[in-house]
Amino acid sequence: MSNKESAAVGIVKKYFSRGEIAKEYKLYQALTKATSLSEAKAESIISSTIKLAERLNRSSLRKEKYNLIKEIKETYDLEEFFKAKIHNYKAHAAIYNLIEAHVTTDFIDPSFVVDNKVTLLEFLTKQDINKGKVEDQVMLEYAAQDKNTRALISKIMIEKFNEKYSNLLPEQRDVLKTYINKISNTVSLREYVNESFEGIKKTLSELTSKVADQRTQIKLKELHSIIKPIDKNDSVKDEDILNLLQFHELIHEIKSLWYQRH
Repeated sequence: MSNKESAAVGIVKKYFSRGEIAKEYKLYQALTKATSLSEAKAESIISSTIKLAERLNRSSLRKEKYNLIKEIKETYDLEEFFKAKIHNYKAHAAIYNLIEAHVTTDFIDPSFVVDNKVTLLEFLTKQDINKGKVEDQVMLEYAAQDKNTRALISKIMIEKFNEKYSNLLPEQRDVLKTYINKISNTVSLREYVNESFEGIKKTLSELTSKVADQRTQIKLKELHSIIKPIDKNDSVKDEDILNLLQFHELIHEIKSLWYQRH
């Protein structure tokens, strides 16, 4: 065995058999070895890996990495060292970026997180991933963070919603802002949604009395009957917010038609 090979074995044993680097390395291994998964399984593994990475002692990890890099510099020609090819480089880079994005106290652009998560999901599933779906999930994760972060995400989410649906009604804008600001307050958010549902039901009743067409009246009454408040033991779901946005859009359309005829 050459001196360099012997040195390499020593470095691996020293840094990758115990300590925080060894723990982090095992997380990378677990992810890169799990391939051809379903999207749901891949999501679960990524989430679990990030949670485990957050438990590592960051101070010890930084110190160990500093010493590892120092030893590599002292042992090898760095230009030659970095010529070595890394298997599944993109996946490893995506894992690193996602972990760092979750442990840092600095604000990270959501698009950076989305791009890396899509890269990792596609590696794990071996199939194309719907970027828009991942984007929505990441935005909701960010929305649960501190007040300043929520303010930034509120702006981004509304911009993206406008891109998708061209024009955002004032009522829909209010729903999104409230959802983002109250997402961590289950009771307050549920109260807001239930009050909104009641307001929509009241508006539907008023419109029903104004509309002359019987078929339209029947449809409005049916819609009124299916709007139910969220139970006090339940939390607000994404579909509740989506329904709220759609109800506002529907009421706006009905009002527009009614005013055009009168």
